[in-house]
Amino acid sequence: MKGRAQVYTGDGKGKTTAAIGLAVRALGAGLKVYFAQFLKSGNYSEKNVLEKLDNLVFRQYGKNGFITRKPSDEDRAMASIGLEEAKNALGCGAYGLVILDEINVACSLGLITKDDVLSLLRERHDMTELVLTGRNASRELIDAADLVTEMRCVKHYYTSGVRARRGIES
Repeated sequence: MKGRAQVYTGDGKGKTTAAIGLAVRALGAGLKVYFAQFLKSGNYSEKNVLEKLDNLVFRQYGKNGFITRKPSDEDRAMASIGLEEAKNALGCGAYGLVILDEINVACSLGLITKDDVLSLLRERHDMTELVLTGRNASRELIDAADLVTEMRCVKHYYTSGVRARRGIES
């Protein structure tokens, strides 16, 4: 099967959750999965289970939770390391699925460039499926991808003051 490039973007909830669901499906089909989270670190609920699964490599390239401030040099360095490791995972042919969670946000914040992200699509192994998640996917990425899903927020309880709930949003 030829690998394709998928993008999950938009202001709605569910991008990471959809990617996790695809990882589970790929594992169930016997594929090896590389799952990298850009801009995130810490004990997110998905980390607790994903890093324990056979045939799934889980990495985080962020510090102190999710970035909500102006990026630092350390943020840029971590994103750069994540990009290099993602290139290796995409090019080696060992993984049937590579998920780069929040890479679109890393790009929109200037931690990596549009060209960096587009090169991932061009340079990946022919049999490797690539999923890129996060808000603000560039027009160039949307045009280059094989599948693009935009999550749109219609209504969310955050607007009424409900904080992230463990196991649901975090």
